[in-house]
Amino acid sequence: MTSDEQHVQHATVDGRRVAYAVTGAGPPLVVGGWWSSHLGVDWHSARFRQFLSRLGASHTVVRYDRPGSGLSDTGTPPVDLDEEVAVLLGLADAIDLDRFALLGASSGSPVAAAAAAMRPDAVTGLVLYGGYARGTDIAPADVREALLEVVRGSWGLGSRVLADVFVPGADAAARAEFAQFQRTVATPEQAARELAHVYALDCRDRLGLLGEVRTAVLHRRDDRAIPFALGQDLATRIPNAVFVELAGDNHFPWLGDSASLVDATLAHLSGRAPRSLQVAPGRSRSEALSSRELEVLRLVAAGRTDAEIAADLVLSPHTVHRHVSNIRMKLGVPSRAAAAAWMARRGQT
Repeated sequence: MTSDEQHVQHATVDGRRVAYAVTGAGPPLVVGGWWSSHLGVDWHSARFRQFLSRLGASHTVVRYDRPGSGLSDTGTPPVDLDEEVAVLLGLADAIDLDRFALLGASSGSPVAAAAAAMRPDAVTGLVLYGGYARGTDIAPADVREALLEVVRGSWGLGSRVLADVFVPGADAAARAEFAQFQRTVATPEQAARELAHVYALDCRDRLGLLGEVRTAVLHRRDDRAIPFALGQDLATRIPNAVFVELAGDNHFPWLGDSASLVDATLAHLSGRAPRSLQVAPGRSRSEALSSRELEVLRLVAAGRTDAEIAADLVLSPHTVHRHVSNIRMKLGVPSRAAAAAWMARRGQT
C-alpha cells in the first residue's frame, strides 16, 4: 500500500469494533488514538495526509479511533488507562503485530507509554510527542472545570476556545476550520467526557518500567495545550529517555514545522540520535547545570553508581536518578555514559 492511500478496516477488541487505518510501507508504527480523532474526517486534511505520508515513507502506519469515537463503535469508550492500553495492545494482537514501534501524541502519550511498559519486548521504539505523565498537571483545577463547563454549556464557544489553545499560531480561517472539525466529530457531551478523561490519565507509576524501551520525548517549546514543562517532566521520569525540544506553539504534530518533528521521530526509530535539546540562548551547557547537578555529574564521570553517589552526597538513590535524568536532558545526550563522556572531554572529572 502506498503512503497516499488509506485502508480503513475494523477489528474486534474485547467485544468492541475498533476502526483502524493502514498507510505506508515498512516496519509497523502504531499511532495511539487521541481525543477527537476520526479516521475519515482527519484524512480530508491535506496537512494531516502529508504528515502521514512522511511517516509512511519508511513505516507502515497503523492508526485507530478509540471505541466511542470516530469510525469505531459508538458505545462506551475506555474509562481508564488500563482500558486504553487493552484497546491498543488488543488491536495489535488482532491484526497480528508481534513487533511494532509506538508513537503516542498528546493524550495518546500516557497510553503508548503504559502499553510499552506492559509489553516492552514487543515495542521496537517509543516516541512520545506533546505528552504528559499526569493529566491534572495540565492546568489548575479551576481552569480545567471552567473549560469543561464551557464545552458542556456552549459547544460553539467551547470549540473556538479549544481551537485557540490547540492551534494558536494558525490564522482565523484555520482556527475556524478546527472548531468546525470538533463539532463535526463530537457532541458537547462526548467532548466534555473525553476532555475529562484526558485530565484523568496518569501513567507515572508505569514510566519507571521503560528502561529497556528506546524512548524519545518530543515537545514544542511554546505548546499552550500541554505545557513544555510537562514534556520535560515526562522525560525525566523515563530511564534513559532522550528529550528533544522543538520550536513552535501548535500542539498537533501535523501543523507548524511537522517536518522537524517527523525527522526526529524517524531518526529515533531508526536508531539514530535525533536533534538534542538546546540550552537557552546565551548559556553554555555547563552553565545550564545547577551546582548539585555538576557535583553529581562529576561522580557519574568517575564511574560511581547511583547508590554510591547517594551515599556520598547523603541523598536518596531516587533523587540521584532524577538528577542524572535532568543532566542528560539539559546536555542533550542520550545516555548516562554520554553525559560522563561530555564531562571527561572538558577535563572536569
